[in-house]
Amino acid sequence: MATLRAHLHTHGTAKDGRLFRTRTDGVISGSAYAKIRKQARTHALTPDQAASPLAGRPYDLRHAAVSLWLNAGVHTPEAAERAGHGVDVMLRVYTKYVRWPISG
Repeated sequence: MATLRAHLHTHGTAKDGRLFRTRTDGVISGSAYAKIRKQARTHALTPDQAASPLAGRPYDLRHAAVSLWLNAGVHTPEAAERAGHGVDVMLRVYTKYVRWPISG
């Protein structure tokens, strides 16, 4: 968190709140983002982790968070809102990853 706070203090955010942006406040291209993300993995992860499929795609982290929320008992509408999904998408995509309580 200290690194993020220092970055925000030094660089701020774009007018629309984005953390990452070009020098002219534009949107970073997908290819530039992928290149930077690959470099960041080598700094944030151990060499074995960076070589593994761990968080191989940005979506993997989001998917892990949503699965964790649902398994921790966060109500589906709240988890959907946090993730930017509709409840219908949440139920369709994540149903197989949730350990539903067994009553009986």
